[in-house]
Amino acid sequence: MTRRPGSGRAVVPNPAGALRYTGAMPTILSSRQRAALGAAGALLALAACRAPSPIPVATPAPAAPAAPALPPRAGTLAIDPAASLIAITVRRGGPLARLGHDHVVAARTIAGSVDPAQGRATLRFRLDELTVDESALRAEAGLDTQPSAEAIAGTRRNMLTRVLDAEHYPWVDVVIERTGAAAVSAAVTLHGVTRRYDVPVRLAQDAAGLRASGTLALRQTDFGLVPFAVLGGAMAVQDELALRFDLLAR
Repeated sequence: MTRRPGSGRAVVPNPAGALRYTGAMPTILSSRQRAALGAAGALLALAACRAPSPIPVATPAPAAPAAPALPPRAGTLAIDPAASLIAITVRRGGPLARLGHDHVVAARTIAGSVDPAQGRATLRFRLDELTVDESALRAEAGLDTQPSAEAIAGTRRNMLTRVLDAEHYPWVDVVIERTGAAAVSAAVTLHGVTRRYDVPVRLAQDAAGLRASGTLALRQTDFGLVPFAVLGGAMAVQDELALRFDLLAR
């Protein structure tokens, strides 16, 4: 075995005569080399004891203030019954129609809610709470006569018992879905029958709340009702009803 000059590794000749390394050999350092290594080790030890310098972090620029937005009317609004009305004009018909009266029936105790974000509303009212022939509503409908109190009581009794069967079907339910900027789809349930109508609507929103108004024509026979008639139909109520609504939610 020989030592390769300056390598610190042992060299052994192989059978083919070539040299190969067998591993590291201890290296003998001079006193000057040992002193230099000791000084380097001391410097490294001191450097390891110092706290590392913090890495500078860039401070983000303040975000620009967002543009103010109009607050939406969030949540569900309630129908205000004191400021809402559904009025139905009932016209007379038959050969002896001139002997009868036209009538205005109104719902003033309307309960319900409106979800403006979803474009959806529900409302309901009781048939036995309908009013009949309020003088102001008759005037608004263009009716220039006023039935007697006795005639009004008879009309209300016949309407609730012989036509609407309010004892067994006391409620009218309406589910409304907005279908356009000025249109809704209204599913009306009356006498156990549901019919859907496309209804033009006027919408207005102010400090008082959200108001919807419009008109709708519907038929009693759409709901399986038989229009009231006497004398074999000589005096009768027309099938078609003219409905107008003015609803306030807040």
